[in-house]
Amino acid sequence: MVQPKPFTSVWTRERKGRREQGLSRDQIVKAALELLDAEGLDALSMRKLGARLGAGATSLYWYVATKDELLELVMDEVYAVVTVPEDVDWREAARVFAYGLRGAILGHPWSATLVGVVPALGPNALTAADRLMGAFVRAGFDGIDVDYAMTAVVSYTLGSTIPEVAWTSAVAASGTDVSRLQAEVGPVVMELSADRPHLRERYAAYVGKELDPLVARRLAFEFGLSALLDGLTTRITRGR
Repeated sequence: MVQPKPFTSVWTRERKGRREQGLSRDQIVKAALELLDAEGLDALSMRKLGARLGAGATSLYWYVATKDELLELVMDEVYAVVTVPEDVDWREAARVFAYGLRGAILGHPWSATLVGVVPALGPNALTAADRLMGAFVRAGFDGIDVDYAMTAVVSYTLGSTIPEVAWTSAVAASGTDVSRLQAEVGPVVMELSADRPHLRERYAAYVGKELDPLVARRLAFEFGLSALLDGLTTRITRGR
C-alpha cells in the first residue's frame, strides 16, 4: 500500500535570505509569473525559468524546494489583486472579493486549473479570506453560516469564471474571432433546437444583434452575484 505524502507548503518553512550576488525569491516569482502569462502552465519548468533569469535551475532550489512550491508563491501573487477593504459592509466586501477573484483568474487564465489544487495559504489569499470572513461576522452571520456564506461567494465566482476562461482560450486557440464563430455556430444552434422552443426562442432573440460576448458575460456575472447576495441578505434578515 502506497503511503500518502505528508502535507507540506512553502509557507510553513522559514524564508531563506538572498544569496550573495544571487537572485531573490521575489525575482524568481516575478519571472515565473511572466513566463506563465506568456506561454502557459505547460511551459513552466525550473530549467526554463533558470534560463530566463540567466541562472542554473539548481540555483532556484535555494529558494523553492519543488515546482509545486513555486506555484504556491506565484498563485499568491495572482491573488494579490483580491484586495478587500476593511471598512465596508458585507455586501460590498463580497462584491469586491468576487470581482477581484474573477479579475485575477481572467488576467492569468492558466491559473484556472490550479484553483483548489494549489493550497491558498499565502498572505494575500489569507488576508482576503480573513477580511471577507470578518465582514460576514460583523453583518451577523454566525457559526457555520459564515463558512457557508463565504463558500457560496467563492463557488459562484469560480463556477462562473472558470468556464469563461475555457471559452475564451478555446476561441483564441481556434484562430478565429468571436463574431465569426457566432456567425458559424448560429445556424447550427437554430437547426438543432427546432424541437426545443424555449431555447430556440431565446437564441433567436440575439440573432442579428451586435452584442459583445465579454460584456454579456460580465452582465451575467453581475446578475448572478446580485441574486446571490440578495439571497444571503434574506437569510441574515430571517436569522435576526
